[in-house]
Amino acid sequence: MGSRRNTTQRKVILEELRCSHRHVTASELYRVVRQRIPNISLGTIYRNLDLLHQDGLISKLETAGRETRFDGDLSSHYHLRCRRCGRIEDISDPVSVRVEGRITSVTGWDIGGPQIEFSGSCPDCRTGGSPSRSGQISVKGNIT
Repeated sequence: MGSRRNTTQRKVILEELRCSHRHVTASELYRVVRQRIPNISLGTIYRNLDLLHQDGLISKLETAGRETRFDGDLSSHYHLRCRRCGRIEDISDPVSVRVEGRITSVTGWDIGGPQIEFSGSCPDCRTGGSPSRSGQISVKGNIT
């Protein structure tokens, strides 16, 4: 984790975030981490999430008007976000690797990974069903 001291708290936060396979808020992660470290504070969760993001170990998903969510999956993938319920899903697509390679060859930039998000209406909201709780569902899929 860079030159920072690898604290037990930071290690547990990263482990829980990576194994969640969801895009969690700091509050959601706090509830899970407290099961392993009962005396941890929400402020400690926020500080460590910021450090993990600065060190490039996690990504932040920020959208105006919505609570910031965190993603422990650093593989190249896109996000789908429902405008109505806030649900987020991952879409892994081999096209993204080709696009990144093309951008690098044309510009000379070293692409660290795309931050591409598509927004629209999830299947539940489109059909008038009960929307999923925000961020509760994260599905890996390939666009063909």
